[in-house]
Amino acid sequence: MANNHIDITVEPGEVHALLGENGAGKSTLMNQLYGLLQPDEGEIVVNDEPKVFRSPRDAIAAGIGMVHQHFMLVPVFTVAENIALGAEETRGGPLGWLDRRRARRDVLETSKRFGLPVDPDALIEDLPVGAQQRVEIVKALTRDVDLLILDEPTAVLTPQETDELLAVMRSLTEMGKSIVFITHKLKEVKKIADRITVIRRGQVVGTATPDTSEDELAALMVGRAVSLEVDKSPAEPGSVVLQVAGLVVDDDRGVRAVDGVDLEVRAGEVLGIAGVQGNGQTELVEAVMGLREVRAGKVELDSEDLAGKSTKRILRAGVGYVPEDRSHDGVVKEFTVAENLILDLYDREPFGNAFRLDRAKIDGNAKHRVEQFDIRCQSPESTAGSLSGGNQQKVVIAREMSRPLRLFIASQPTRGVDVGSIEFIHRRIIRERDQGTAVLVVSSELDEVVGLADRIAVMYRGRILAIVSPDTPREEIGLLMAGITGAPAEEEGTK
Repeated sequence: MANNHIDITVEPGEVHALLGENGAGKSTLMNQLYGLLQPDEGEIVVNDEPKVFRSPRDAIAAGIGMVHQHFMLVPVFTVAENIALGAEETRGGPLGWLDRRRARRDVLETSKRFGLPVDPDALIEDLPVGAQQRVEIVKALTRDVDLLILDEPTAVLTPQETDELLAVMRSLTEMGKSIVFITHKLKEVKKIADRITVIRRGQVVGTATPDTSEDELAALMVGRAVSLEVDKSPAEPGSVVLQVAGLVVDDDRGVRAVDGVDLEVRAGEVLGIAGVQGNGQTELVEAVMGLREVRAGKVELDSEDLAGKSTKRILRAGVGYVPEDRSHDGVVKEFTVAENLILDLYDREPFGNAFRLDRAKIDGNAKHRVEQFDIRCQSPESTAGSLSGGNQQKVVIAREMSRPLRLFIASQPTRGVDVGSIEFIHRRIIRERDQGTAVLVVSSELDEVVGLADRIAVMYRGRILAIVSPDTPREEIGLLMAGITGAPAEEEGTK
């Protein structure tokens, strides 16, 4: 049962935050309000009038719009075409042709009215995720909705984009719009919410105000006290495991993304890479993992050259890898949870060989990992695509941390993950470090980098500007992330 007798009221002109663990039932509830699912019991009342939503069209007609956690945009269409989709205006009668000028004009008018700048002629696939999210919001607002549902809207945004979104949300409520804000990030909730409803395992377990402390909110979500700080002892670094020297890598457009990067990661330490997303972190990690061509320089694991080797060979050399986009690169949605947990070991004992799979061993492994990593699913035979985003992330973490490692690379390890799972993942990362594994963490969350790292490399426009201590003042790290050098932190060295 995903939702069990949930009562929630959203007032005009308020931001109502919906908090809960991964798999608590938040998205299921909102999908019912948007007509994608139909409730088995209960009713939805809009402006004192009971409603039955058999499709999103019915919800939109009642003034409800939704921006999904995973964007519902067509990548090869323009912004205007995406926004017109499903509500197309035609010229020359009902069987005429699409009125593209009208679609462009609607986009420009709506974006100007609500302060959401978008280019109506840009292709979706060419836009960064922050801009794609603005498109989703503009699309909902062109339908003249009164209630806007935002499902995990900041999960893929940089801190700057998050601040911009929160400002937009506040301006929308000042215009009388209501917002349901689903998130795991307690700081954002306290900053923007007017009221907070907490759901745990499909039931409402409490309501709160922004004055409620983060610790209290976390305990309501998880059902126990949660440590929001990373608990770790000082690192005891050993020999160099990963060495990157003079690395040069291009992005998908052939533009230089990594420009002469030098760094070392030692056994028994966490090196964190801080920086605004889009400054070469993705390309750096993909080059190390054999997913992107190395133009110049070297990448060595225990003095063995990795350049030109396949990703499979690199994984077999003892590298664990959590990619930043779990839904695209981390899991195969059509495969079961059990199958996803052995994706990189399916042809090795005990799970199989070149000719067969040992289903009993695969199922036994899945049951153990599901329990060990608290993966919320109906069964290990459920498809990965049926899981919440946070539980998909747990599947990836469980798979990559369930074998002996020399190097563990985690890119955005807790993106879209609830506070209880964040605590668990952070503990596993530190445990891996303490076992002597070299750990490289890339995160757009500065708090996460500072909490986990023993050393922090600040990356800007494809270069490492400085390597600093986690004790460095946040303001100095923030200046480096913005490309402003000359801060005292830079004296730590640029190796």
